[in-house]
Amino acid sequence: MEYVSKSVEDTMDLGKRLGNLLNAGDIICLKGDLGTGKTYFTKGIASGLKINTTITSPTFTIVNEYEGRLKLFHFDVYRVNDIDEISSIGFDEYIFSSAVSVIEWADYIKELIPEECIWVSIYKMPEKGLDFRKIIIKHHGNRYNYIKELK
Repeated sequence: MEYVSKSVEDTMDLGKRLGNLLNAGDIICLKGDLGTGKTYFTKGIASGLKINTTITSPTFTIVNEYEGRLKLFHFDVYRVNDIDEISSIGFDEYIFSSAVSVIEWADYIKELIPEECIWVSIYKMPEKGLDFRKIIIKHHGNRYNYIKELK
């Protein structure tokens, strides 16, 4: 599924609509260059999960936890130097829990990601305007068939 976001608000709204649909244990993998809106998309997901806390990127802490309709684990693995580093924080325990896991820069640790997950790719569209983004959402596994409800 492909979407065009014209603003930060559009990006957050799409994230919120996805967040409204998410179930316990869902894994969302985000990829995109610096400044494409991965954290804004995550803020939208958090809103859909009824999380009322300010969402910040866990760039230096690797993971932030939030409570809402479902618990959210928000990962940023941009600064992870090797797979052992992310494994040492108990990554498997996080993503195989009943919480929703959102992983920014997930393509950096692709070998640790379960096959069944949602991949969200965000691309800048400078030819259209500064804030325009192409957002492509793909799911792997029957567990995520509900994604078709995302309009």
